[in-house]
Amino acid sequence: MTLLPVKTVVHHGVTHPFGDERTVKQAFPSAIPSEHADPFLMCDFFDSVESTGKAKHDDDFPVDWHPHRGMDIASYLRTGVGRHGDSLGNRETFDSPGMQWMSVGSGVVHAEGGANDVGTRVQGFQIWINVPSERKMDDPRYGTVPEKVLPLVTLDKGASARVLAGNALDVKGPFETVQDVQMIDFRLEKGSSVDFDVQKGLDTAVLYVYEGSLDSVNGKKGIDNGSVILFDADSDEHRGINMQANDTEEAGVMLFAGKKLKQPIAWHGPIVMTTQQEIGETLGELRSGRFPPKRVDWDYKRLDAFPKECR
Repeated sequence: MTLLPVKTVVHHGVTHPFGDERTVKQAFPSAIPSEHADPFLMCDFFDSVESTGKAKHDDDFPVDWHPHRGMDIASYLRTGVGRHGDSLGNRETFDSPGMQWMSVGSGVVHAEGGANDVGTRVQGFQIWINVPSERKMDDPRYGTVPEKVLPLVTLDKGASARVLAGNALDVKGPFETVQDVQMIDFRLEKGSSVDFDVQKGLDTAVLYVYEGSLDSVNGKKGIDNGSVILFDADSDEHRGINMQANDTEEAGVMLFAGKKLKQPIAWHGPIVMTTQQEIGETLGELRSGRFPPKRVDWDYKRLDAFPKECR
Protein backbone atom coordinates (compact mmCIF):
# COMPACT_ATOMS: atom_id res chain seq x y z
CA MET A 1 0.00 0.00 0.00
CA THR A 2 1.41 3.39 -1.04
CA LEU A 3 0.21 6.10 1.31
CA LEU A 4 -1.62 9.27 0.29
CA PRO A 5 0.57 12.36 0.84
CA VAL A 6 -0.70 14.69 3.57
CA LYS A 7 -1.22 18.20 2.19
CA THR A 8 -2.31 19.99 5.35
CA VAL A 9 -3.57 19.45 8.89
CA VAL A 10 -5.88 22.14 10.28
CA HIS A 11 -8.37 22.42 13.16
CA HIS A 12 -12.15 22.41 12.83
CA GLY A 13 -14.03 25.69 13.14
CA VAL A 14 -16.97 26.55 15.39
CA THR A 15 -20.11 28.00 13.81
CA HIS A 16 -23.63 29.13 14.81
CA PRO A 17 -25.88 27.50 12.18
CA PHE A 18 -29.14 28.67 13.81
CA GLY A 19 -28.11 32.26 14.52
CA ASP A 20 -28.39 31.77 18.29
CA GLU A 21 -26.26 30.36 21.12
CA ARG A 22 -26.23 26.83 19.65
CA THR A 23 -22.87 25.89 18.10
CA VAL A 24 -21.45 23.07 16.01
CA LYS A 25 -17.91 22.07 15.12
CA GLN A 26 -17.30 22.32 11.39
CA ALA A 27 -14.68 20.43 9.37
CA PHE A 28 -15.61 22.15 6.12
CA PRO A 29 -15.96 24.75 4.80
CA SER A 30 -14.60 26.42 7.99
CA ALA A 31 -11.37 24.41 8.09
CA ILE A 32 -11.12 23.14 4.50
CA PRO A 33 -12.51 25.55 1.85
CA SER A 34 -15.13 24.26 -0.59
CA GLU A 35 -12.78 24.21 -3.58
CA HIS A 36 -10.48 21.79 -1.73
CA ALA A 37 -13.27 19.69 -0.16
CA ASP A 38 -15.15 19.40 -3.50
CA PRO A 39 -17.68 17.71 -3.83
CA PHE A 40 -18.26 18.02 -0.07
CA LEU A 41 -19.88 21.30 0.93
CA MET A 42 -20.36 21.10 4.68
CA CYS A 43 -19.66 18.84 7.66
CA ASP A 44 -21.16 19.94 10.98
CA PHE A 45 -20.44 17.81 14.06
CA PHE A 46 -22.71 18.23 17.08
CA ASP A 47 -22.35 16.69 20.53
CA SER A 48 -24.67 18.13 23.16
CA VAL A 49 -27.16 17.28 25.89
CA GLU A 50 -30.83 17.86 25.11
CA SER A 51 -32.08 20.77 27.24
CA THR A 52 -35.69 21.35 26.15
CA GLY A 53 -36.99 17.79 25.77
CA LYS A 54 -39.41 16.27 23.31
CA ALA A 55 -41.67 18.42 21.15
CA LYS A 56 -44.98 19.21 22.87
CA HIS A 57 -46.98 18.90 19.62
CA ASP A 58 -46.70 16.69 16.52
CA ASP A 59 -46.15 19.77 14.35
CA ASP A 60 -43.44 21.37 16.52
CA PHE A 61 -39.80 21.07 15.45
CA PRO A 62 -36.89 22.91 17.15
CA VAL A 63 -35.21 23.27 13.74
CA ASP A 64 -38.13 24.91 11.97
CA TRP A 65 -39.30 24.44 8.38
CA HIS A 66 -36.71 25.57 5.83
CA PRO A 67 -35.91 24.92 2.15
CA HIS A 68 -33.07 23.12 0.36
CA ARG A 69 -32.19 22.83 -3.32
CA GLY A 70 -29.26 21.47 -5.31
CA MET A 71 -27.45 19.12 -2.90
CA ASP A 72 -27.46 15.77 -1.10
CA ILE A 73 -27.85 15.86 2.70
CA ALA A 74 -27.26 13.27 5.41
CA SER A 75 -28.17 13.57 9.09
CA TYR A 76 -26.14 10.80 10.76
CA LEU A 77 -26.73 10.18 14.46
CA ARG A 78 -24.30 8.25 16.66
CA THR A 79 -26.40 8.78 19.81
CA GLY A 80 -29.91 10.09 20.45
CA VAL A 81 -33.07 9.89 18.34
CA GLY A 82 -33.68 11.70 15.05
CA ARG A 83 -37.01 13.20 13.95
CA HIS A 84 -37.89 14.63 10.53
CA GLY A 85 -40.78 16.03 8.49
CA ASP A 86 -40.74 17.19 4.88
CA SER A 87 -42.68 18.38 1.83
CA LEU A 88 -42.63 14.85 0.37
CA GLY A 89 -45.00 13.82 3.16
CA ASN A 90 -42.44 12.03 5.32
CA ARG A 91 -42.81 12.12 9.11
CA GLU A 92 -40.34 9.76 10.74
CA THR A 93 -38.16 9.16 13.78
CA PHE A 94 -35.05 6.99 13.77
CA ASP A 95 -32.85 5.53 16.49
CA SER A 96 -29.08 5.69 16.63
CA PRO A 97 -26.78 4.72 15.19
CA GLY A 98 -28.86 5.64 12.16
CA MET A 99 -29.25 8.13 9.36
CA GLN A 100 -31.80 10.14 7.43
CA TRP A 101 -30.80 11.36 3.98
CA MET A 102 -32.22 13.46 1.16
CA SER A 103 -31.14 14.03 -2.40
CA VAL A 104 -33.08 17.29 -2.46
CA GLY A 105 -32.82 17.97 -6.20
CA SER A 106 -35.35 20.62 -7.31
CA GLY A 107 -36.35 21.29 -3.74
CA VAL A 108 -37.48 20.05 -0.36
CA VAL A 109 -38.86 21.92 2.64
CA HIS A 110 -38.19 20.11 5.92
CA ALA A 111 -37.97 20.43 9.70
CA GLU A 112 -36.01 18.46 12.29
CA GLY A 113 -35.59 17.55 15.95
CA GLY A 114 -37.74 17.23 19.02
CA ALA A 115 -37.46 13.47 19.69
CA ASN A 116 -35.17 13.38 22.74
CA ASP A 117 -35.87 13.57 26.46
CA VAL A 118 -34.13 16.17 28.59
CA GLY A 119 -30.61 14.99 29.44
CA THR A 120 -30.17 12.77 26.37
CA ARG A 121 -26.76 13.01 24.72
CA VAL A 122 -27.21 13.74 21.01
CA GLN A 123 -24.09 13.25 18.88
CA GLY A 124 -23.89 13.20 15.12
CA PHE A 125 -23.24 14.94 11.83
CA GLN A 126 -25.02 16.94 9.19
CA ILE A 127 -23.23 16.56 5.86
CA TRP A 128 -23.93 18.37 2.58
CA ILE A 129 -22.59 17.10 -0.75
CA ASN A 130 -22.73 19.03 -4.01
CA VAL A 131 -24.26 17.52 -7.16
CA PRO A 132 -23.48 18.21 -10.84
CA SER A 133 -25.24 21.22 -12.35
CA GLU A 134 -27.24 19.00 -14.71
CA ARG A 135 -28.65 17.02 -11.76
CA LYS A 136 -29.64 19.89 -9.46
CA MET A 137 -33.26 19.89 -10.66
CA ASP A 138 -33.83 16.13 -10.37
CA ASP A 139 -36.91 15.00 -8.48
CA PRO A 140 -36.13 14.76 -4.75
CA ARG A 141 -35.42 11.42 -3.04
CA TYR A 142 -35.48 10.44 0.64
CA GLY A 143 -34.36 7.58 2.86
CA THR A 144 -34.29 6.62 6.54
CA VAL A 145 -31.56 4.18 7.60
CA PRO A 146 -31.94 2.11 10.80
CA GLU A 147 -28.99 0.46 12.52
CA LYS A 148 -29.61 -2.91 10.83
CA VAL A 149 -28.95 -1.25 7.44
CA LEU A 150 -25.87 0.52 8.83
CA PRO A 151 -23.93 -2.45 10.20
CA LEU A 152 -20.73 -2.22 12.17
CA VAL A 153 -17.82 -3.76 10.25
CA THR A 154 -15.14 -5.27 12.49
CA LEU A 155 -11.63 -4.55 11.24
CA ASP A 156 -8.30 -6.05 12.23
CA LYS A 157 -6.15 -4.63 15.01
CA GLY A 158 -8.98 -3.44 17.30
CA ALA A 159 -10.90 -1.07 15.03
CA SER A 160 -14.37 -0.95 13.46
CA ALA A 161 -16.25 1.07 10.86
CA ARG A 162 -19.68 2.01 9.53
CA VAL A 163 -19.94 2.69 5.78
CA LEU A 164 -22.36 5.57 5.26
CA ALA A 165 -21.94 6.05 1.51
CA GLY A 166 -20.15 4.37 -1.38
CA ASN A 167 -18.62 0.92 -1.66
CA ALA A 168 -15.99 -0.07 0.90
CA LEU A 169 -15.05 -2.95 3.22
CA ASP A 170 -17.37 -5.28 1.21
CA VAL A 171 -20.33 -3.06 2.14
CA LYS A 172 -22.45 -0.61 0.12
CA GLY A 173 -23.34 2.47 2.13
CA PRO A 174 -27.08 3.33 2.23
CA PHE A 175 -26.71 7.08 1.54
CA GLU A 176 -27.61 7.28 -2.17
CA THR A 177 -25.53 10.23 -3.33
CA VAL A 178 -25.52 11.59 -6.88
CA GLN A 179 -21.76 12.13 -6.94
CA ASP A 180 -19.37 9.21 -6.42
CA VAL A 181 -18.15 9.28 -2.79
CA GLN A 182 -16.99 7.17 0.12
CA MET A 183 -18.03 8.18 3.65
CA ILE A 184 -16.90 5.96 6.53
CA ASP A 185 -17.09 6.39 10.30
CA PHE A 186 -14.04 4.66 11.82
CA ARG A 187 -13.73 3.78 15.50
CA LEU A 188 -10.25 3.03 16.87
CA GLU A 189 -9.74 1.44 20.27
CA LYS A 190 -6.71 2.36 22.38
CA GLY A 191 -3.50 1.26 20.67
CA SER A 192 -5.27 0.05 17.52
CA SER A 193 -4.61 0.90 13.89
CA VAL A 194 -6.42 1.10 10.54
CA ASP A 195 -5.08 0.56 7.03
CA PHE A 196 -7.49 1.57 4.26
CA ASP A 197 -7.21 2.21 0.53
CA VAL A 198 -9.36 5.03 -0.86
CA GLN A 199 -11.23 4.07 -4.04
CA LYS A 200 -9.34 4.89 -7.23
CA GLY A 201 -10.70 7.87 -9.16
CA LEU A 202 -11.75 9.77 -6.05
CA ASP A 203 -9.49 12.83 -6.08
CA THR A 204 -10.61 14.39 -2.79
CA ALA A 205 -9.78 12.71 0.53
CA VAL A 206 -10.28 14.24 3.98
CA LEU A 207 -10.11 12.76 7.50
CA TYR A 208 -11.82 14.43 10.45
CA VAL A 209 -10.82 13.38 13.99
CA TYR A 210 -14.07 14.29 15.73
CA GLU A 211 -13.48 12.40 18.97
CA GLY A 212 -10.26 11.58 20.81
CA SER A 213 -6.91 11.92 19.06
CA LEU A 214 -4.47 9.84 17.00
CA ASP A 215 -0.79 9.10 17.43
CA SER A 216 -0.25 9.45 13.67
CA VAL A 217 -1.84 9.55 10.21
CA ASN A 218 0.36 8.48 7.28
CA GLY A 219 3.44 9.18 9.37
CA LYS A 220 2.29 12.62 10.51
CA LYS A 221 2.58 12.59 14.32
CA GLY A 222 0.46 14.15 17.04
CA ILE A 223 -2.99 14.39 15.42
CA ASP A 224 -5.10 16.21 18.01
CA ASN A 225 -8.84 16.18 18.62
CA GLY A 226 -10.59 18.31 16.01
CA SER A 227 -7.87 17.81 13.39
CA VAL A 228 -8.92 17.89 9.74
CA ILE A 229 -6.41 16.22 7.40
CA LEU A 230 -6.47 17.00 3.68
CA PHE A 231 -4.63 14.53 1.43
CA ASP A 232 -3.28 14.83 -2.09
CA ALA A 233 -5.49 12.25 -3.81
CA ASP A 234 -4.77 13.09 -7.46
CA SER A 235 -2.68 9.97 -8.14
CA ASP A 236 -4.21 6.50 -8.40
CA GLU A 237 -0.80 5.15 -7.39
CA HIS A 238 -1.09 6.61 -3.88
CA ARG A 239 -4.35 5.51 -2.20
CA GLY A 240 -3.44 4.33 1.29
CA ILE A 241 -4.41 5.74 4.69
CA ASN A 242 -2.76 4.49 7.87
CA MET A 243 -4.14 5.60 11.24
CA GLN A 244 -2.42 4.77 14.51
CA ALA A 245 -4.39 5.29 17.73
CA ASN A 246 -2.90 6.50 20.99
CA ASP A 247 -2.46 4.11 23.91
CA THR A 248 -4.45 6.44 26.17
CA GLU A 249 -7.80 7.04 24.42
CA GLU A 250 -10.20 5.83 21.75
CA ALA A 251 -10.76 7.85 18.58
CA GLY A 252 -13.63 8.56 16.20
CA VAL A 253 -12.58 9.49 12.67
CA MET A 254 -14.70 10.26 9.60
CA LEU A 255 -13.38 9.71 6.09
CA PHE A 256 -14.73 11.81 3.24
CA ALA A 257 -13.53 10.80 -0.24
CA GLY A 258 -15.14 11.92 -3.47
CA LYS A 259 -14.81 12.80 -7.14
CA LYS A 260 -14.35 16.53 -7.63
CA LEU A 261 -17.03 18.33 -9.68
CA LYS A 262 -14.80 21.29 -10.58
CA GLN A 263 -17.89 23.44 -11.18
CA PRO A 264 -18.75 26.95 -9.97
CA ILE A 265 -20.66 27.13 -6.67
CA ALA A 266 -23.40 29.71 -6.09
CA TRP A 267 -24.34 29.33 -2.41
CA HIS A 268 -27.17 31.14 -0.62
CA GLY A 269 -27.83 29.56 2.80
CA PRO A 270 -29.59 26.22 2.20
CA ILE A 271 -29.64 26.70 -1.59
CA VAL A 272 -26.60 25.59 -3.63
CA MET A 273 -26.66 26.11 -7.39
CA THR A 274 -24.10 26.81 -10.13
CA THR A 275 -24.97 30.42 -11.03
CA GLN A 276 -26.31 33.49 -9.25
CA GLN A 277 -29.14 33.59 -11.80
CA GLU A 278 -30.28 30.17 -10.57
CA ILE A 279 -30.16 31.45 -6.99
CA GLY A 280 -32.34 34.40 -8.00
CA GLU A 281 -34.83 32.10 -9.72
CA THR A 282 -35.04 29.92 -6.61
CA LEU A 283 -35.64 32.92 -4.34
CA GLY A 284 -38.39 34.04 -6.71
CA GLU A 285 -40.07 30.64 -6.41
CA LEU A 286 -39.86 30.86 -2.62
CA ARG A 287 -41.41 34.34 -2.56
CA SER A 288 -44.24 33.33 -4.91
CA GLY A 289 -45.12 30.08 -3.13
CA ARG A 290 -44.06 27.90 -6.08
CA PHE A 291 -41.33 26.18 -4.06
CA PRO A 292 -40.88 23.24 -3.87
CA PRO A 293 -42.13 22.20 -7.32
CA LYS A 294 -42.52 18.54 -6.26
CA ARG A 295 -44.58 18.09 -3.07
CA VAL A 296 -47.57 16.28 -1.66
CA ASP A 297 -51.07 17.65 -2.29
CA TRP A 298 -51.87 18.26 1.39
CA ASP A 299 -50.50 20.67 4.01
CA TYR A 300 -47.37 18.71 4.97
CA LYS A 301 -46.72 21.00 7.95
CA ARG A 302 -49.88 19.78 9.71
CA LEU A 303 -50.08 16.12 10.66
CA ASP A 304 -53.87 16.29 10.94
CA ALA A 305 -54.02 17.24 7.24
CA PHE A 306 -52.31 13.99 6.18
CA PRO A 307 -54.49 11.29 4.59
CA LYS A 308 -55.26 8.65 7.20
CA GLU A 309 -53.19 6.01 5.37
CA CYS A 310 -50.13 8.29 5.52
CA ARG A 311 -50.20 9.11 9.25
